[in-house]
Amino acid sequence: MTAPRIAIVGGGIAGASLAWVLAVERGVAPLLLEREAQYGRHATGRSAALYMPSYGPPAVRAATRASGGFYRAPPPGFAAQPLLRARGALHVALRDDDGAATALTALRGQLIAAGCPPCELDADACLAQCPALRPELVLGGLLEAEALDMDVDSILQGFLRGARRAGAELHTDSELLEATRAEGRWRLRTAAATFAADVVVDAAGAWADALGALVGATPIGLQPRRRSAFLFDAPDVPGWRDWPTVIDLAERFYFKPDAGCLLGSPANADPVEPHDVQPEEIDVAGGIWAIEQATTLRIRRPRATWAGLRSFVADGEPVVGFDRRLPGWFWLAGQGGYGIQSAPGLARAAAALLLDDALDAASRDAGLRAAAIAPQRG
Repeated sequence: MTAPRIAIVGGGIAGASLAWVLAVERGVAPLLLEREAQYGRHATGRSAALYMPSYGPPAVRAATRASGGFYRAPPPGFAAQPLLRARGALHVALRDDDGAATALTALRGQLIAAGCPPCELDADACLAQCPALRPELVLGGLLEAEALDMDVDSILQGFLRGARRAGAELHTDSELLEATRAEGRWRLRTAAATFAADVVVDAAGAWADALGALVGATPIGLQPRRRSAFLFDAPDVPGWRDWPTVIDLAERFYFKPDAGCLLGSPANADPVEPHDVQPEEIDVAGGIWAIEQATTLRIRRPRATWAGLRSFVADGEPVVGFDRRLPGWFWLAGQGGYGIQSAPGLARAAAALLLDDALDAASRDAGLRAAAIAPQRG
């Protein structure tokens, strides 16, 4: 049986990882079309870069678990350095949050149920993890040792490089302008050229529903949400590079060591239309204020600010599978804020579904089920 010609639209982490799995593991060299001049310009390149098996709804957590083996031991030649580094995540309960004690107990139960039992810390132990926290505010916390830093650029470039070497055809500056289907084949007109394919994979991130509307696909109800972030100078104290990611239990902020300084965010999730999102001054100011209220850190001027789009459907789970009414249109969208940590697992699941195969053993063992991520699940 001849393998289908597969065109992937979108060169972020979703499209790049699927191109790699198809070309390297499945021997089916796809076509990858990215409308920007560089791959991963939007959500992928603006990630906080943390691998957390506890983070996200059930199918996301399953895909993240299924991705762990790949990230811990990538194939030979995939990257020149490790893809994961020790970090840890400290969920800290602060006394200025009236519901902190109850929320801490609830989160502990959620983490245990997710198979990620945390280490319970009293106030002194939290301060030992991050001495910048204000002692008078800290009630206690939960430490997730399994939270790891990810080298996002090495991950993305490893997928792209490996896919290209295995025969995938990669194009930038190739926005899809028109897609028509006749006699079981797609004709794809881009800004640069025209291509043919049997199947089109919609991996366009925040623009996935807009792309689907171009061809009459069934809307999946995707909602992009803006999250802002900023870099700021670390304090002149020993050991700050080893601090865990500090996450306010009330979700008012988080911060972590990153790139020789500290990365902070107000942890916002503001609904917006898909666009090349920029940080809002009020978001950044709110994040700075929240961090300064909870810590002894002083942020006089951020080194850099940016924002990214995290795109969700109603239940927060990814959408992976063929459209219910449009033949040859396949969704790989709705990864929310979990796209990088779950990429290998979701890409392998997507490849199996594209090729009418069973999910791989790692995905099944992790608890990932095709029905949980299918476009028609609702």
